[in-house]
Amino acid sequence: MSLLKELENYSKALLNDKIPSCKRHKWAGLRFLSDLDKRGSWRWDFDEARAERYFQWMRLFKHRKGPLAGQIKEPCDYELFVYGNIYGWIDGKTENRRFRRTYEQLARKQAKSQDKAIQALYEISAFGEPSAEAYVAATKKEQTRFVWGEAKWLFENSDLLKDSFTCKFDQELLQKVIMHKKSGSFFSRLSKDDGKKGDGANPHFMILDEYHLHETTEYYDLGTSGMKTRANPLLSIITTAGFELNNPCYRVEYDYISKILDPNSPIENDRYFAIVCELDRNETDQVVRVGDKEVEPGGIIDDMNTDEAIMKANPVTGNDPTTRENIRIEVAEAQDKPEKMRDVKTKTFNIWVNERVCGYMNMAKWGFCQVKERPANLRSCYVGLDLSAKIDLVSAGFELPYQDKFHVYSHSFMPRETFLARMDSDKVPYDIWVENGFLTLTEGAVVDYRAVVKYVKDTVLQNGWFIEAFCIDPWGALQISADLIDDGYTVVEIIQGMKTLSEPTKNFREMVYSGRMSYEKSPVLTWAVGNAVTRKDHNGNIMLDKDKSTQRIDPIAALINAHTQAMVGRKKCVYEARGMRSL
Repeated sequence: MSLLKELENYSKALLNDKIPSCKRHKWAGLRFLSDLDKRGSWRWDFDEARAERYFQWMRLFKHRKGPLAGQIKEPCDYELFVYGNIYGWIDGKTENRRFRRTYEQLARKQAKSQDKAIQALYEISAFGEPSAEAYVAATKKEQTRFVWGEAKWLFENSDLLKDSFTCKFDQELLQKVIMHKKSGSFFSRLSKDDGKKGDGANPHFMILDEYHLHETTEYYDLGTSGMKTRANPLLSIITTAGFELNNPCYRVEYDYISKILDPNSPIENDRYFAIVCELDRNETDQVVRVGDKEVEPGGIIDDMNTDEAIMKANPVTGNDPTTRENIRIEVAEAQDKPEKMRDVKTKTFNIWVNERVCGYMNMAKWGFCQVKERPANLRSCYVGLDLSAKIDLVSAGFELPYQDKFHVYSHSFMPRETFLARMDSDKVPYDIWVENGFLTLTEGAVVDYRAVVKYVKDTVLQNGWFIEAFCIDPWGALQISADLIDDGYTVVEIIQGMKTLSEPTKNFREMVYSGRMSYEKSPVLTWAVGNAVTRKDHNGNIMLDKDKSTQRIDPIAALINAHTQAMVGRKKCVYEARGMRSL
């Protein structure tokens, strides 16, 4: 049977449930079949010989570990599908590769490191790119050794290729590299903890390993910017799911590739190959019935104890009886020891979970509260201001009670003179947020509070709202408070302590979880909510912990300030000569 027919049959088997697979895996199969139907009428063609050439390369290596140790590497159906797509699709006119980005999300122990090591060796030799540079980038040096070390073992133990590569110390890179002797192309490593940033790199091929652990897009940006002069570059992301939902893997990439794969989404990117093998979840905001059980929003639909569930997230090893038995033992132990369940969900079943230590918000539940349109007939407005970070991010939060619900709106500000420095240090897309109107730059080196107040007043006027109270963190806000009082506004000083903030912090989250809180799209606010962690005292009181939050939380802190008043309605405040009562 031809390779193309194998890939076609595999795709159809996914869609017909002959191969247990999740929704996004099925979408990848549907996308392949749809692309085949377009041949002859669009730019891309499928070169079966090129794909076969890659698998001939793969078979030059041996397995290093497990029951197949010492045997020739023979690609399984899943690997045929993935790498057949990556190397089979080309530009029909130039014959350059179609896919410049790939995203593969699998459970642990699915041969990801082995497959990427074989691919890296191919890209610096048989692919044919002159003076090719290949890198594997990770957060820890130890992590880079999985792929790089596997590549070293593979060529050293290949009967036909052990003399084609060498491992040598590179004086410029100050580390050992794997070098292809004939072309001088090399495979190296980058990691944060050993200071290998890759400045000046011109990668032809780059692997971002366990991307869910990357707190910023630093290496992604390095790869894409450094590849601009390459004719056939490839950036390859491999990862399992994780529990840091505010890292760019989940917040940006997983969301984006889901839209690319979704046949009902208008988002298309012909240059990006993506595949995800995970358990299916209830991705609606309603309880759904599956068989005889009800599944809450964000809940797992599949039964982790079944063969089908195991194979969904483990497409390479899930058919092996030993693997399935070991996973069942792992699941049973986690059910008895709940603290182990997080890792079982993320590492064994490839499910994103919001269960980091002291994390404030379940981000899946937060996501369900986003609305496309603002509720009608909003009137009373409580404005929360977080003004403590004069040189960083300052936020205004608007909270509007209606019926038994709340609607919130957020906007943030940053000084123009520190903007580029914050872009570099925080590694978040402040520039995109400015361009799309979610963030305003004020002139100077510190935030101009007058611009913040003007924005608040203009927003309230445009929407026909009435400000019940300004709720202000008093740190550094005496002048703005006095000015607002002079203008006739009610100002409430929100002391930043457990006594004041515990109840509103808990209640705000309860409103989200009960579906009684809504917000309009705001990537800055959602980023801040995902960053927030809490600290707790011995009485169970909580508050947001700015010191332990890994990134800025000013937008959600401003809304919590507003919620102290919004949740109980307007309180009459007693003022003495230009003073205010603290709550």
